Amino acid sequence: MKAKKPSFVVVALQAATIIRFILIILVTMVFIFLITGLLTSLKPEFRPSSDSVNEATGQVPGKILYKYLGQGNKYFLQSFPEEETESVSRQIFQSLTNISLNDPRSLLGHELPGYSLFDGEILVAGEGTNYTNMPIESPPSEEAMEKDTETEEIVDEEEPVKPEQAGTQKTKEEVMYIYFSHTRESYLPLLKGVTNPNSAFHSKANVTLVGEKLKKSLEAKGIGTKVDKTDVNAILNKKGLQYGSSYSQSRSLVQEVMANDKNLKYFIDVHRDSQRKKVTTISINGKAYARLCFIIGGENPNYEQNLKLAEEMHKKISEKYPGLSRGVFEKRGAGTNGKFNQDLSGNAMLVEAGGVDNTLDELNASMEVLADVLAEHYWDAEPVQGNAAE
Repeated sequence: MKAKKPSFVVVALQAATIIRFILIILVTMVFIFLITGLLTSLKPEFRPSSDSVNEATGQVPGKILYKYLGQGNKYFLQSFPEEETESVSRQIFQSLTNISLNDPRSLLGHELPGYSLFDGEILVAGEGTNYTNMPIESPPSEEAMEKDTETEEIVDEEEPVKPEQAGTQKTKEEVMYIYFSHTRESYLPLLKGVTNPNSAFHSKANVTLVGEKLKKSLEAKGIGTKVDKTDVNAILNKKGLQYGSSYSQSRSLVQEVMANDKNLKYFIDVHRDSQRKKVTTISINGKAYARLCFIIGGENPNYEQNLKLAEEMHKKISEKYPGLSRGVFEKRGAGTNGKFNQDLSGNAMLVEAGGVDNTLDELNASMEVLADVLAEHYWDAEPVQGNAAE
């Protein structure tokens, strides 16, 4: 029997292949050397650091990580609601491009000047709320700021609050402070012959009437309330400041009253939205109401506490009057204030009361509801906070 000859595999290496391989290694090493040299030559503030990496990764939503892990272990996906059906690839696309397929504003928001006025985030969505009907902060026209138009007759049919209407609980001092950063924001039904929403501004017939109604309704619940009708717009005109400086001027009012009256616990800035009637009005049990929404400044240290208060207001209102609250919205970044004086107190609140088309009757009805939930919140928190009450 013949012995088998050992078999060998012969690999022929051409000189060109070896040279190409060596060149690839050299080019790679030179590239790494250049990148390393470039990074080390940068100024410290421009070098990548653990903080910058952490900040960058912090922009990636946590659900992307969980869903990625869920591809291998399905138990990770059990913590997600059934409606969370977005794919990992779609979420990564949104994170990298800053374009949300559910938010049409993201396609043009960075390209159109002034588009940031319509920017913001929906933190809690009310009935019918989406990114096409977000609250709009529209500055007044120069004509509206310079000259008042004639107003419709305003009749206050509310009776003074009687002692027996206040109930068994009553604060000894004023504990709520209502003010108006955009004092002259008004409503078209209050202004004779005015149809342009950008002209819905007036020195007398404005959101201060809404704040006055909120005060009366709160006092009927036993909550001592102070209303500051200081005309912030008049201050801007006197100082030659632009409309965007409204919050810096109202801030001085809040700081002064906080320093002089330690009994004040809640600070409510009342505004009027620029959305039209179909967005800002709702009928509940045959009665028309001006819809409310709550704005949170995303750039203040009291963000979490402000948000908790706004979410509670939205929840309580929605339970009693479904659809009356449009939700809770966050605003931050360029083109907006980002604080709205909410950094001064954890109990600060910005309320958008109706829109340009709402009537005083609709607004008054909504203020009664808001006063009801505010009073409920206050009396629930009173024993914990230790507020003095009779």
